[in-house]
Amino acid sequence: MKVMLKQDVHGTGKAGDIVDVSDGYANNFLIPRKLAIPANAETINAANIKKAAAKHRVEVQRRNAKALASNMSGYTVKVYAKCGDNGRLFGAITGKEIAAALSEQYDISLDKKKIRLDEPIKAIGSYSVVAHMFEQTDAKFTVDVLPLEN
Repeated sequence: MKVMLKQDVHGTGKAGDIVDVSDGYANNFLIPRKLAIPANAETINAANIKKAAAKHRVEVQRRNAKALASNMSGYTVKVYAKCGDNGRLFGAITGKEIAAALSEQYDISLDKKKIRLDEPIKAIGSYSVVAHMFEQTDAKFTVDVLPLEN
């Protein structure tokens, strides 16, 4: 019997998949627990439309991420921080501060978790930073850490 899974079922398939299972498994387990519905032409068509829409949505996100990454490659973000006389910061510059500076200076909303720092920035200077935008799409930009004027 062909059924369309409404939820992920371990060992059977993922939500939205159309699988061929035994009649007893479908009638006694999957359908009563509302894990699946019998697959007919209408449900198969609906599942195909959902999969195509999800694929299109991912492709649009990929294109937008690539466009944003190519624009960001030339950006220089200025971050101001308190520092001592020797140029060492009181604390460190993290992805949170860099994301806030990007939002303020270039009106780009970027999650702080997407900014990849090899090690925390703890001194005044210019640093190359990578932001992971999407699968296999990274944006490289420069962060200038400047002393905060009182």
